[in-house]
Amino acid sequence: MYKGGGIIVGLTVFCLVATAPFLLNIGRAAESGPTLSLDTPAIHLLSDPSCVESASYMRAEHMRLLAEWRDQAVREGRSEYVNSAGAIFALSLEESCLQCHSNRAEFCDACHNYAAVEPYCWECHDGGATGS
Repeated sequence: MYKGGGIIVGLTVFCLVATAPFLLNIGRAAESGPTLSLDTPAIHLLSDPSCVESASYMRAEHMRLLAEWRDQAVREGRSEYVNSAGAIFALSLEESCLQCHSNRAEFCDACHNYAAVEPYCWECHDGGATGS
């Protein structure tokens, strides 16, 4: 081989650099997610502090649910959501979700910042202050 030693050294260095992030993190636990604050006056006043759907469903599907709510309210003219338990909620981020989760920085923003996502909710909704 022509300059085979240099090629082997180059490939070895490349492999070490390419795998360094993986090798340096072997045995380390993944960073745990943020601890969300459910400490709001509205939640304390509830006799049964339950969300629109189960906590596990909301963790995984809240953006899909909110997008469906938007479409149903804006495009279909609907105003109510009936959850899996039969309870009725307004199809509104501000009138349903933000009534209990009024601590946007400690609840919404904590997870969105951790996941590095920028939801477009706040373009129209500002924590109950503006928009609808």
